[in-house]
Amino acid sequence: MNNSNTLKIMGGFLLSILTGYHAQAQHDPKPVFQGKTGTTVADTREWWQPGKHAPAHAPNVIWILLDDVGFGTTTGFGGLISTPVLDSLGSHGLRYTNFHNTGVCAPTRAAMLTGRNSHAVGFGYFAEAAIGTPGYNGRLPFEAGTIAEVLKENGYNTFAVGKWHLIPPGEGTQAGPFNRWPLGRGFEHYFGFLTGATDQWHPQLWEGNDKIDLAPDNKHLTELLADKAINYIANQRSSAPDKPFFLYFAPGATHSPHQAPEEWIDKYKGKFDAGWDKYREDVYKRQLAAGVIPANTKLPPRSEEVQAWDSLTADQQKLYSRFREVYAGYLSHTDYEIGRIINYLKETGQLDNTLIIAVLGDNGGTKRGSINGITEERAYEPRNQEEIDKEVPSLLSQYNKLGTAQSYAVYPQGWGQADNTPFRYWKYDANSEGATHTPLVIFYPEGIKERGIRNQYGHIIDLLPTTVALTGAKIPDVINGYKQEPVQGISLAYSVKDATAASRHTLQYYEITGNRAIYKDGWKATAYHQDGKGFNEDTWNLYHLSEDWSESNDLAAKEPAKLAALKKAFDEEARKYNVYPLKGRSYQPKKKTGKSVTVLYPGITQLNEYGKPNLSKGSFSVTAETTIPDTGAEGVLFADGGKDGGISLFIKDGKLQLLQTNGQVTASLVADRPVSAGSNTFKVAFIPDKAHPKAGGDLSLYIGHTQVAQQYLKVNPLERAVYNALDEGIDVGRDGITAVGDAYAVPYQFTGTIHKVIIETEK
Repeated sequence: MNNSNTLKIMGGFLLSILTGYHAQAQHDPKPVFQGKTGTTVADTREWWQPGKHAPAHAPNVIWILLDDVGFGTTTGFGGLISTPVLDSLGSHGLRYTNFHNTGVCAPTRAAMLTGRNSHAVGFGYFAEAAIGTPGYNGRLPFEAGTIAEVLKENGYNTFAVGKWHLIPPGEGTQAGPFNRWPLGRGFEHYFGFLTGATDQWHPQLWEGNDKIDLAPDNKHLTELLADKAINYIANQRSSAPDKPFFLYFAPGATHSPHQAPEEWIDKYKGKFDAGWDKYREDVYKRQLAAGVIPANTKLPPRSEEVQAWDSLTADQQKLYSRFREVYAGYLSHTDYEIGRIINYLKETGQLDNTLIIAVLGDNGGTKRGSINGITEERAYEPRNQEEIDKEVPSLLSQYNKLGTAQSYAVYPQGWGQADNTPFRYWKYDANSEGATHTPLVIFYPEGIKERGIRNQYGHIIDLLPTTVALTGAKIPDVINGYKQEPVQGISLAYSVKDATAASRHTLQYYEITGNRAIYKDGWKATAYHQDGKGFNEDTWNLYHLSEDWSESNDLAAKEPAKLAALKKAFDEEARKYNVYPLKGRSYQPKKKTGKSVTVLYPGITQLNEYGKPNLSKGSFSVTAETTIPDTGAEGVLFADGGKDGGISLFIKDGKLQLLQTNGQVTASLVADRPVSAGSNTFKVAFIPDKAHPKAGGDLSLYIGHTQVAQQYLKVNPLERAVYNALDEGIDVGRDGITAVGDAYAVPYQFTGTIHKVIIETEK
């Protein structure tokens, strides 16, 4: 094509700025015809627009991203949880020991997919906690093309399977807009969950832009995801055998809830009875022997927040060991399911020409389980010793449920710190290596003949340019009409053939909810932010990572000039990449007060976390306008949440009833009179105690204007269960996924007629 025609086409390209749903399409502008049109076919020279083709013999690409897995978890990096598939990829490829993420899930995913720093693409934190500034608005810009968009423009098919967690505020409903959902960001197929977590036995799943229902207790989520990945690959291979594919495989594992098939949990029975202190010591020795940590690395003392294992009671040790067995089975099962995908590629002759990049943790091990571990999804919250002690017998009563569909388990924080061996602290602590330092594996038999360990410094933003370099692809200047901003990552391809090459990524900032750090040329300055205090009160520490990998020797007092220079570098990077304004984890933007009214109609698909009204903010009411046939009716009128937290209004045995649960305790109300045939209005209302609004209030049932049941609850019905109910949304006329209580089995479809449901909540 000559330069003149190129300019004409590019001009048309830039004029066709695509927005909305059209952003899903691969860019394909109308070309300038380069043939000759005659009056007949005989004197016509046909011309066909050339298609987009990948470079000759370009490899398939698979990105694997595990969730909440620390540096010292997998056996390939010294851990004690068996991961033979991932280990094999590493031993037959490259293991990167000095690789980093952002410290928490959504920012890591935004940075990984775009090759830009998380704040630079609006994901300084979760979209659910977005504020109106460029670094935290939760809106992944189209000017930062994803790896899927890049590879699709280079002739690849593109699939995403698993966790997304990048939906902008207010755009996660069936009304869209969908242009920042997976199909809008370069993926041609998507199967997975949009939120930060989901129940592994009762997942909330989407295919493309459509919510789908699965029979409960069917398969574990990771198995479902592997099935779908294989299905996408099989269809693609059968239809276009010479065209490469890109698969982004991001299972829920091993994020909470920790759940796994029983046979996988049983493999670890008794394996962790020696406790987390022994685990840390054993893993540290294994890491030194394997050469995945420098020989001079020190093992830092156990955190003051974690009890010495030998100080625990027999009951505590029994409970905590079981939590660990569940987690271990969860991870090993995930490794097995990844192996099914790998084996399929091998059986179909595709494995040797497949580039696999596996990030073994979007952040480090978590402290969400607090002191004892938890069986309900809730925010991490400090508790007094009396509450902690009382919790153990209750948790022990659920010992046999841990890992099953009846439990939303998360291990105690002591295991989270052990997972991060040899580093300190946990997920969210972006100031520390424990949060941000996780392993990387690169496997590509035909393209990378080298094997071994690589110690070059790397960051999650480096994976996009690394993939582009290793596949021979090119990053377009314009994608879908949007001029692209520079990629901020640095390709790791230089390190493939040269294990001794100097690191090229020499400067990197970190920040999550005020916890912040700056790495530069082997040095690192860090600041932990205590929520609720001023940022100018934070203490900065200084570490020479080149000589002190585990941040064991604070040099702030000895090297004030170096610390000052690094703090200045952080400020410069923060201003460059939209890190400011800093905000603590508990910060919430000011919102309008008053009432919010939502009207739902029969036939809706379950409203998920992003789109549903919040019943936990104060007073609320839910009113169902119905018609009951002469023969009577039964079933669910309205349900929000499920077994781990929720509320359900239903008719059974001819009476209006209500169930409410926080996952541990269930309250029940039954009307004092039967339901009559004809038009009926049924309502549940909660009014907080005027004197102590956070202490409790009255929960009442009404038929018409008549109160038919009432009970005082000590807490807002969903305040403590708000985290529990995130996985399951609102249903009208049925209760999907799991039942709020034992009074009925899902879906318990309503047999009368529902005209509409009106929900009134506090804003």
